[in-house]
Order: sequence, then structure tokens, then C-alpha cells
Amino acid sequence: MKVLIIGSGGREHALVSKVAENTSVKKVYCAPGNGGSQRENKCENINITKIDELLSFALENRIDITIVGSEELLVQGIVDKFNENGLKILGPSQKAARLEGSKSYSKEFMKKYAIKTAAYEVFENENKALEYLKKCEYPIVIKADGLAAGKGVVICNDLIAAKNIINDFMILDIFKGSGKKIIIEEFLEGVEASILSITDGKVILPFISSKDHKQIFDGDMGPNTGGMGVIAPNPYCSKEVLDEFEKHILRPTLVGIQQEAMDYKGIIFFGIMITSKGVYLLEYNVRFGDPETQAVLPLMKSDFVELVTCAIEGDLQNFELQWNKGYSCCVIAASKGYPGSYDTGIEINENNKLEGKLFVAGAKEEDGVLKTSGGRVLGITGIGETLDKARDIAYADMKKVQFDGMYYRSDIGK
Repeated sequence: MKVLIIGSGGREHALVSKVAENTSVKKVYCAPGNGGSQRENKCENINITKIDELLSFALENRIDITIVGSEELLVQGIVDKFNENGLKILGPSQKAARLEGSKSYSKEFMKKYAIKTAAYEVFENENKALEYLKKCEYPIVIKADGLAAGKGVVICNDLIAAKNIINDFMILDIFKGSGKKIIIEEFLEGVEASILSITDGKVILPFISSKDHKQIFDGDMGPNTGGMGVIAPNPYCSKEVLDEFEKHILRPTLVGIQQEAMDYKGIIFFGIMITSKGVYLLEYNVRFGDPETQAVLPLMKSDFVELVTCAIEGDLQNFELQWNKGYSCCVIAASKGYPGSYDTGIEINENNKLEGKLFVAGAKEEDGVLKTSGGRVLGITGIGETLDKARDIAYADMKKVQFDGMYYRSDIGK
């Protein structure tokens, strides 16, 4: 079996590692991959990123299964193209990918199918948005409608902060079109949880829960990032919380997918908020989360390739998804200056004697040496019988890896 993984981050490195565990897989290609994926058993990086090139490669090399990490390509319709050419691919159709590609569309979907979510208004005119802000209770949440690399959601504590965000999103257009349309949403107080899941369009199988840490600094301070660390399972996801999630969010989402005739055989990622008033859906993602994948997949006991195959073939009904006991903690190391501007090309000093697993995100290999190439450079995942043990492993390993300007939070999982 030959498998193609599309993407270049820590998420894709984790996918490559998990896919390679299957004994039937003889070759894994990662396009374009990174300095970590190419070191994995059975893996070869392929320097292509465009849909037509990826399609040609998959046809020429008779790829058995393709897994897409990139939300941009899903929104652009890569799954439709592959399906039209008889190729097996895990992911939603272009129509279904709008659940992530447009936050206004996803909020309308939630409203239509009575999925519990925060109150909201949609704006395409900055003056109308500014008028609305004068009547709001604060804090308030402002979201860019389109894709923004995990940075398009901002909590504003007062009117001045909200006006600045409107200016950034709608006037300065920092997200190159994705923030020209915005959602202003009620602020929900509580604890966030991430629940990755997989669907074949008939059933949705949830994975174990996880908890992301978005802000750059300890204590959840500073600007949002793509994610600075994750723990799994999420200690706040009690049986009562998960039961409520299934009843008020997961099941009606499946009804909506079916009623809207979405061709959806892929990952659906629920971002939820656990509040004193119940469990609310914050957003959908239509692909694996990063860095949630690096924490969740290492705990999966079931064969991942078999799971993906069942989803693509519409046969998840009889799949028994099993998990190893214990906890995981993934800590992310970032470049100095991230999520703002940062330098690249900095050599990474590695240590082969790690107890956990190192997943490369923004780093390339040059002449056998890893060098930084992105803001989030790498993550280390520790696995333990307790969350404290998993944390201890991740943080002990992090001290064994260095590069100039390396920064990581010290409170992931605390």
C-alpha cells in the first residue's frame, strides 16, 4: 500500500508516523513534508503543493490512500478532483469544507440544525460593525469569516480593542480577504475543548478529547497562535460533558451533513466551550488539528490506516475505535518573535536520547542538519500513566533540544 500525506507541519509529521505503523504500508509520501517527515520510516518528501500536481502524482504513482492536512486545499476542492479521478482520499467535499472555510456559513448551519452555539451577527461593512460594537457587552469575540491560519479569532475586552481588530481585519486586510467579512459573537466563559472525530457521512466517531493552549505566553496571555501545546484527554471532558456534546452538537451536526447532501468522508473537528450553562459549539474544522493531532494520535490503539479506509469506504458503523490508557502532553517550541516576525535558517541542536516523540513543524533538513523554517518549529509529545508524568517527559525532553531564540510555554497541562 502507498499513502500520500499532504501538508508540511507537525500534524503531517504525526500522520506520517502513525500511517507507517501499518505493516501493509510499504511507502508513505509527504507533500511537501518537512525535516522530520523525511526521517520517518518508509517516508519520502515530494516537493509539490498544487492540486493538479498532487493529482498527477497520485495517478502516476498509483497512490492507494491520500490524507489531506491542509484546510486550504480542502476548501479549494481537492477531494472532488481526486474522487472524479477514482482516487481514494480522506476529506470533505468542497461544499462540506465550507463548514471551516466560512464561519458565517457554519454559524448559519448551526442555527438551522439547532446546534448549541453563541449568539452572533455577521458584517461585511465596517461602519455597521463599528455601530454594532457600541451596543455590545464586553468582552466580545470577533472572527474573520475565512481561513486565517488559526489566528482569526480575537477576544476583545473593550470597545477600543474591538475597533482596532475591525481596522486590522476589514481595513488593513491582514488576512488577505479572509477578514473582509466578520462575525461578532457573544463571549462564552468557560473551558475550551477540542474533539477530533471521523465521519463516513453515516456515522461520526469521536476521538478522545484534548485541550489546546492558544495564547503565546504562560497563563493564557498574549496574542493567539496556531497552538502552543495540547494535552489529551481533556480533564474537563467528563461523561456528562461528552454526553451533552453528543446530544446537542454531534448528532445534529450529522443530521445537517445528511440533510444538506454533503459528501463528507473525512475528519470533523469540534471546538467546544464547556460553560456553567452547558456545552456550546465554537467552530468546526474539517481536518486534523495542529497540534491536537500530535497529542491524540499517539494514544490511538486501533490501526489508523484501517480506520481511514473504513471512513472512505463508508463502513465506520462496525469499526471499534480503541485507545491506549494514559495521557499525552505535547509542548510546542517556537521561534523568537512568533506569532509576529521571526528569523529562519537557525540550526537546531538535537538529542537522540528522548523519551517522548519529537514532531517537526517548521524546520527543514539541510546536509543532515535541521534548521528552522517557520514560527512553530517543533513539538515534543510525552506519554504517561498520569498527566503529570506525560508533562514531565515532554518538558525534560524539551531541555535536550535547542536553537537560538527557542521559546516554549512552561504551563502546558497545568
